[in-house]
Amino acid sequence: MSRPRIVIVGAGFAGYRTARTLSRLTRHQADITVLNPTDYFLYLPLLPQVAAGILEPRRVSVSLSGTLPHVRLVLGEADGIDLDGRTVHYTGPEGEEGTLPYDRLVLAAGSVNKLLPVPGVAEHAHGFRGLPEALYLRDHVTRQVELAAATDDRAECAARCTFVVVGAGYTGTEVAAHGAMYTDAQVRRHPMRTGMRPRWMLLDVAPRVMPEMDERLSRTAERVLRQRGVDVRMGTSVKEATHDGVVLTDGTTVGTRTLVWCVGVRPDPLVESLGLPMERGRLLVDPHLQVPGRPELFACGDVAAVPDLDRPGQYTPMTAQHAWRHGKVCAHNVVASLGRGKRRAYRHRDLGFVVDLGGAKAAADPLGLPMSGVAAGAVTRGYHLAAMPGNRVRVAADWLLDAVLPRQAVQLGLVRSWSVPLESSSPEVARVPGRPGRPGTDAGRAGEPAKAPPGGEAAEKRPGGEPAEGRPGGEPAKNQPGGEPAKSQPGGEPAKNQPRGGDAKKGPSGSPRASGRPRRAVEAAGPRPARGGSAKPGKTSRGTGAGAAGKRPTASPGPSRSTGPPTEPGPEPPAHQPPPGPDIAPGPVRRTDGRAEEGDS
Repeated sequence: MSRPRIVIVGAGFAGYRTARTLSRLTRHQADITVLNPTDYFLYLPLLPQVAAGILEPRRVSVSLSGTLPHVRLVLGEADGIDLDGRTVHYTGPEGEEGTLPYDRLVLAAGSVNKLLPVPGVAEHAHGFRGLPEALYLRDHVTRQVELAAATDDRAECAARCTFVVVGAGYTGTEVAAHGAMYTDAQVRRHPMRTGMRPRWMLLDVAPRVMPEMDERLSRTAERVLRQRGVDVRMGTSVKEATHDGVVLTDGTTVGTRTLVWCVGVRPDPLVESLGLPMERGRLLVDPHLQVPGRPELFACGDVAAVPDLDRPGQYTPMTAQHAWRHGKVCAHNVVASLGRGKRRAYRHRDLGFVVDLGGAKAAADPLGLPMSGVAAGAVTRGYHLAAMPGNRVRVAADWLLDAVLPRQAVQLGLVRSWSVPLESSSPEVARVPGRPGRPGTDAGRAGEPAKAPPGGEAAEKRPGGEPAEGRPGGEPAKNQPGGEPAKSQPGGEPAKNQPRGGDAKKGPSGSPRASGRPRRAVEAAGPRPARGGSAKPGKTSRGTGAGAAGKRPTASPGPSRSTGPPTEPGPEPPAHQPPPGPDIAPGPVRRTDGRAEEGDS
């Protein structure tokens, strides 16, 4: 008998725990494959400390191949599932496409940024769900404080050193708390000419900070924020965002160059394409995390609506604590479906929550016991060290160094504004120039024009004919992600847009496959290779017989990997900017008027 094939889509809290538990339970008797766009598991609760310069990015990134023995890692993003043919179609980081057959499928794709229909937010705000967004925010905040310290204009200084965070949940509260400490430390070493100080604002329509926590802990967190000078405004949110600032729902206009969007998350859109029963964007499963009517299909984490057995009629919330425990139960039930052991129903015992507010301050309620101050800080960091699946010594060392040494407030310029648009359905992967659009995205739909990039407004001019510089994000747009040509990118290469169509296409057995839903931005450096089987533009036809599932036709020989030319030729590189060769790293395109672009290093 052949070894069962188990495919896990996603390596977040639920997917990582499922893979690790399966690796132990199957005892090398199954082929386990993890499909994930990155080669690491990201410990999200410590991401605000990366943005504040406390932890280095690799401290919160746990290697998948190094910590998941006997598990095959496939880098890519799932963009289609054939339930009847039992295959998962994916796109790799360089545009290559592949198919993974399975006997058991675990959907643990996680969640993405939640975007509300507020004018200007998609263009001027940035989320906080992945390492690229945290690195961008760290560079951006550092740059704004440095530019504010160098100017004599009080209005410009006030706008640059005003930072608006929308969403007073766990993430938004921690971002504001750590951010205020980070900018205050910068100003102490380099005071501003105008005598002003950085100003952080925390907005939310909720009546109090962190409404999910005990009311006493909410008051503790709000008190710590106000002591650090954070302007906490409950019952208030953003009505409109512009490149000069934001308009609040109470009518107040706030000049700012920074808008951090932490209003919440939504399940990954992949599950919407399956045509199965849903509950508010999440796939309905039974208490055993199995999809009714599909014994080979399991779902856990943020994409699964898991019944809460302790509260009939309700579902477990989308938290890391639930996702981590979903993964363990899901692994046991997958093994039970293969004839080993008994199934388990998911029951949750709340261990409480912890919120790190920076320094020695924290709010925690371990086992329902509310705590604050230094004791809560010790419990919070101890919990994180115990919960992390790796890098514990390195994290503890960074905490120790941060306690005795000043932070290094430098901007590396590795992630630009246009690389981390809020509308991206793949916040864990930064966009780069020259990559084709993804199916379902605004710039990747066939027959639709690409939208302007969220990273800036390149065509906008200020009075006097100078390019607009003052927008949230602090940088003019240097590329139009999602398929438009790169107009001022390193090397001057145009992005080659390859629309993939917006209709759901059929698999070998006639079941729908995801192709018209919003999915993740392709991480490819050029056009995709030709592949059989599709009605997509620029691609050849593909066999639709049942025997074709999992087989890959070979690409036709020739110098070009694409069957057609790019939709737009794009501009030529400037005369003074040679295109990068194989041994030359691309650099920023310089301005022709002799002035340096804001944000260029």
